Amino acid sequence: MKKHSLSTSGLSLSQAQSISNLCFQRTQDIANKISIINNAEKTLRIGNETYVETTGNKIPASIVELILEKGKLHATQAFLMENIKAKDSILKELRSKNFSTLLTYPEYPEIQNFSPERLVDEDWGWEQLPIHQYNEYLEAEAYASHIGQFIHKGEKLDILRKELSTIKTLEWIIVDDGKKTPLKVSIHHTSDELLNIHNSLALLHRQYEQRVNYFKAKVKNLVTDENARISRANADGQAEKSKINDVLRNEYSLAVAKHEETILKLKQEFELLRQEEIKATAQLKIEIDPRFQPVIDMFLKQAE
Repeated sequence: MKKHSLSTSGLSLSQAQSISNLCFQRTQDIANKISIINNAEKTLRIGNETYVETTGNKIPASIVELILEKGKLHATQAFLMENIKAKDSILKELRSKNFSTLLTYPEYPEIQNFSPERLVDEDWGWEQLPIHQYNEYLEAEAYASHIGQFIHKGEKLDILRKELSTIKTLEWIIVDDGKKTPLKVSIHHTSDELLNIHNSLALLHRQYEQRVNYFKAKVKNLVTDENARISRANADGQAEKSKINDVLRNEYSLAVAKHEETILKLKQEFELLRQEEIKATAQLKIEIDPRFQPVIDMFLKQAE
């Protein structure tokens, strides 16, 4: 900012503006007097009449004083205008001054994510069985499967039992020349034998199938229990993370509220100080340098 002579006492800016205008007018008057100075007067005579073609204006005896006065007036006006501009500049700067702060906005917290444990499937359940139990399961399943393949409806034993009652003890076949030859049929099973075999195998099938179902149920229960445990653990873990995140968000909200409250207070303090500075600046006057005082006094007396 340029140097200035603004102070709490001195010449008001309205007075300064008025005196600046008077200085300008007086300077123009002197400039006009100087502008008409020339070296000769020109006349011509026509008949008995003498006419002045160019009026002669020699340098007045007070030329030095006039030049110095003109310079003093200009200097005084420049002094007054510089201080008027300085005050306007200070007021303009104050009015356009914006609030700023080094305070930073609260940083949003790093929210904790929860990664749930995955549920298990039957493959996991079978892996939990001791090897001897798993081997027993494989054996029981194989026995149940192959026995079932033999005795179930539509399988070999069922076909044999249905076929047995339809077999004839004597059949005929054509060997050659269209002659029929008797074919002896020897039945080596009885209905009771096949029934006994069926009953024996059916009992074994039920026993092995019960063992297979036992292991399947055991695996299913293991999976169900483990998934229940995982679900509870996931729920507890999620609840714990949510609680932590709620605390973080609450702390952040409080920090934001406190920050905004602080910023508002700082803004109010800034604005109060700015208005006080504007008011104080608006009341500033021009403290007259002694070298310009005579000119100022001259015009002040004229205004009285």
